[in-house]
Amino acid sequence: MNRYFIAILPPQHIQDYANEVKQHFVEQYASWGAQNSPPHITLQPPFLLAKEQVAILETFLEDFAKNKNSLPITLDGFAAFPPRVIYINVIKSQALLKLQSDLVNDVESKLGIKPKGGNHNSFTPHLTVARRDLKKSDFYLAWDEFKQRQVYFEFVAENLTLLLHDGKKWNVKFEFHLNQT
Repeated sequence: MNRYFIAILPPQHIQDYANEVKQHFVEQYASWGAQNSPPHITLQPPFLLAKEQVAILETFLEDFAKNKNSLPITLDGFAAFPPRVIYINVIKSQALLKLQSDLVNDVESKLGIKPKGGNHNSFTPHLTVARRDLKKSDFYLAWDEFKQRQVYFEFVAENLTLLLHDGKKWNVKFEFHLNQT
C-alpha cells in the first residue's frame, strides 16, 4: 500500500514564493513539516492504495480531469488554523468548491476511497507554509509576523496532480490536464 493525495499545484513562481516562506519557518521557528511536499492546494486528502489499483486511479483521474474545466484560483493573504498551522489563504470560489466536492464524491463512489475523517463538507482551501510541528509558542510569534503580511496571486489551475509519498516526502507522480475553456 502506498500513500497518495490529489491537489492543485500553483505555477512555479508561486511555488518559489511559498518555498521561501516555508524556509523562513525552518530558519526562524524550526518548523520543517511543510517542507515535505511541494506547495499545493489539497483536494483529496491522503489515502492508502494498493499498487495494483494505481492504474485504475490514474484512468479515473484522466477521465475526471478531461470533463472538468480549468479554473481561476486566487491566493490572498495569510490565515491560520490556530495554534499550529499557518497558510496562504485560497479564496473559496464556487468553481473550486464544486471541483473539490465532485472529486471527493466521485473518488468515494467510483473507487471506494473515503476522505480521512469522513467529512468533506468542511473544505477550506489553503496552501500550507507552516505545519503542526510549529510549537504553540512559536505559532503566536509567527502569526503576529504574518497576519498582516500582504500576498496576492492569481492563476488558472490547468492540472490535477497526484502525489505519492516515498516514506519521507511527497512527490509528484502524475498530472492530469483539466479541460481548457
